[in-house]
Amino acid sequence: MTAASGTITTRLLLFASYAELAGREEVMATLPAPARVSDLLAWARSSLPGGGSLPERPLVAVNRRHVREDSPLSDGDEVALLPPMAGG
Repeated sequence: MTAASGTITTRLLLFASYAELAGREEVMATLPAPARVSDLLAWARSSLPGGGSLPERPLVAVNRRHVREDSPLSDGDEVALLPPMAGG
């Protein structure tokens, strides 16, 4: 957390259709602290082009570990939004 501002900054990675919707594969997001994955998802839905098309509960990984939406975020976390995978 940035003590002076009370914020955290995360690196949001977007894959496949999510990257196509947003027109980019990654973006830096600054959120008020404390923040949870759900806060980042709300930010992405309101701030990114096509963000409103993100599913209600996308798969999310923080620092390469799958997490739930109520998981806390820390300054410098890498958060990945993962589209559903098709098996075969």
